[in-house]
Amino acid sequence: MVLEHPATRPVNPRFSSGPCAKPPVFELKKLADAPLGRSHRAAVGKAKLKAAIEGTREVLGIPADYKIGIVPASDTGAVEMAMWNLLGARPVEMLAWESFGSGWVTDVVKQLKLDAEVKTAEYGEIVDLSTVDTDKDVVFTWNGTTSGVRVPNGDWIKADREGLTICDATSAAFAQDLPWDRLDVVTFSWQKVLGGEAAHGMLILSPRAVERLENYTPSWPLPKIFRLTKGGTLIDGVFEGATINTPSMLAVEDYLVALDWARSVGGLQGLMARADANAAAVAECVSRTPWLENLAADPATQSNTSVCLKFNDARISDGAAFAKAVAKLLESEGVAYDIGAYRDAPPGLRIWCGGTVETSDIQKLMPWIEWAFEAEIINLAEAV
Repeated sequence: MVLEHPATRPVNPRFSSGPCAKPPVFELKKLADAPLGRSHRAAVGKAKLKAAIEGTREVLGIPADYKIGIVPASDTGAVEMAMWNLLGARPVEMLAWESFGSGWVTDVVKQLKLDAEVKTAEYGEIVDLSTVDTDKDVVFTWNGTTSGVRVPNGDWIKADREGLTICDATSAAFAQDLPWDRLDVVTFSWQKVLGGEAAHGMLILSPRAVERLENYTPSWPLPKIFRLTKGGTLIDGVFEGATINTPSMLAVEDYLVALDWARSVGGLQGLMARADANAAAVAECVSRTPWLENLAADPATQSNTSVCLKFNDARISDGAAFAKAVAKLLESEGVAYDIGAYRDAPPGLRIWCGGTVETSDIQKLMPWIEWAFEAEIINLAEAV
């Protein structure tokens, strides 16, 4: 049996959850102003890095007294820098509901060897945030890139907390409204919601986090690449464009172009609206498709960027094999690249819905997912 293909195809089949789709207006020639072959410490290099920092502040609405630094090793490097520099001064609570959050738990408990209280939830769920004690230092992921579960709001974080909140926001920044007054450390990477290039991370510190840095020395040694203070004083240069290691000025230029595009679509509000529209297009299909479900059980915690889906059909005996076959078929048709579930997550699909993706492409993708499902169901029947 041969199924008829859907009538239209996505213009851009790139729905990967990282690196993510470039802004719709992206062209390589727009990076021509990158100061290649120049020192990042030359005036032109420092000006570009400073523009990246202040552009981030402008678009995200980050308070003027928060420090913003460009750091190595993507979001992972930024989170590790925060944990290795700041934790150990107070009791710690670790929250995890997906693989990256679980990785932070491992590092804190097994590498830093802190006696942290660990609260976890299965994929698709979230921990009971009302039980979290923010008088402790709390480390958590705002949006679970591998589970499609996000924190619904920051109401559970006390305004007069004694601890620090350390938030991995890599697939939330530029798509979700982060409550800056409740967050002391925020990290993200360029290759997520703005579709930038990999390897660079952003580390954002509140005045409370800076105070901790300048008044607390961890008991463990810090490698050079992690050091944020010297002689008990914050190294301000890191937060003014004097990066710890050499950045890619081509990647910096790409980020600046992405920030310009973000401004052109209405800044943060425009970016959130685009992501919401994309996620809504997926949800519309899920609502009328009995065999397709959102992995996130509670609509209040469903991500608008890394939307994770699972198949629910009694005819499927091997969920992992079936989901891989669907993803492979969609890629072979050139309509969706890299939308298989994360390797540690339950079998299914993961569709990136951040603002660089066009809603029209999501709308064109969903009939193809229905087509691929039916095609693989037929294959299962014929194999019996």
